[in-house]
Amino acid sequence: MAMARRVSLFEREVTVRLAPVAVELLHGAARLLTEGEMAGDVYTGSTMLTVDLAKTIAMISDSPDSTTAQRVAFLYAADERCRTHARRVALGEARRLAGCELSMPNVDVESRAKGPEIHLSINVEAQRRNA
Repeated sequence: MAMARRVSLFEREVTVRLAPVAVELLHGAARLLTEGEMAGDVYTGSTMLTVDLAKTIAMISDSPDSTTAQRVAFLYAADERCRTHARRVALGEARRLAGCELSMPNVDVESRAKGPEIHLSINVEAQRRNA
């Protein structure tokens, strides 16, 4: 083992997170599929956003492969900006399908990767808003 004669006064930490433009880019490139229904005064539904990184190759400098997709899916789940945007999209879709305003939404966001695709699944449960 080598003996250290000098030490740094600084501890370094490398942090990797999604770039600020990533939210807009990912959601802008996503295919959207929503299903749901009202049962009485309760809406239950799901919105799936699918991003094929291969289709974003002209806009990103990272390799549009399964490794990048896996990393994005992992970081997406922990990024509150991403989750907020996903909730906003899913609630808009829920209102559209329900045909009314909704209140007390419970929104669950899941992200995963399959090959070079990122799959964002947003499940919504909400009540019909009474005027």
